[in-house]
Amino acid sequence: MRVVVVGASSGLGRCIAVGLGQRGARVALLARRHERLEKAASEAGADAIALECDVTDPASCDGAIQKAAEDLGGIDALVYTPAIGPLGRLVDTGADTWRRVFDTNVTGAALVTAAAIPHLTSSSGTALYLSSVSGSRTAPWPGLGAYAVSKAALERLVEALQVEHPTVGFTCCIVGDCAGGEGDAMTGFANDWDMDQLMKFHAIWTSRELVAGTLIDVEQLVAAVDAVLRGGASMSVASITLAPRRADPPA
Repeated sequence: MRVVVVGASSGLGRCIAVGLGQRGARVALLARRHERLEKAASEAGADAIALECDVTDPASCDGAIQKAAEDLGGIDALVYTPAIGPLGRLVDTGADTWRRVFDTNVTGAALVTAAAIPHLTSSSGTALYLSSVSGSRTAPWPGLGAYAVSKAALERLVEALQVEHPTVGFTCCIVGDCAGGEGDAMTGFANDWDMDQLMKFHAIWTSRELVAGTLIDVEQLVAAVDAVLRGGASMSVASITLAPRRADPPA
């Protein structure tokens, strides 16, 4: 299986890329930070390749996908993982922040997919996109409104792509709380958040039972992604939801 994983230099993207490589896939790892990519590629197998890609740059997306297809001899699967989620109220979210969120979380997915479609069509392949429970499975999380809106848009994008390209399998993988792995494999989603704001919002999330209190084991997340990608051309998986099991039953 020839797989392109976008956002593979850190966090869940890195975990998925390395995990798929260790399960026998030939993986092209795409992201902006080349040094981190090279390190991840070394863990993903001898055939893994590292390619710089900025998902906010159309030329970069097209070039990286074409290079990946050339080096892999085609593309059987595409995994899109990049996402940013600024913390703050919607009324305090400016136009530049909205653009930045959509450029990475939605438009980047569209650009990468457009470049990969000819290859995925040729292989009757599969494209999988990481979304969030906050986009469609729970009530909106206060403080993460822009992120939730972008993930809802991503999910609609995936549905629209499936309509336009019925011979390619499109899957939205909706994920709950998962910290990733260790080091570069740990998610950096909250790295830029203001801690005082986080404490206030976290209290709200907890009171509304939006936080499960447990985390998904990243190895189990990778296994689920691997199973979808290996499902075969006769099957389409429109959506899967991976949520952490709660530690205690609801009162």
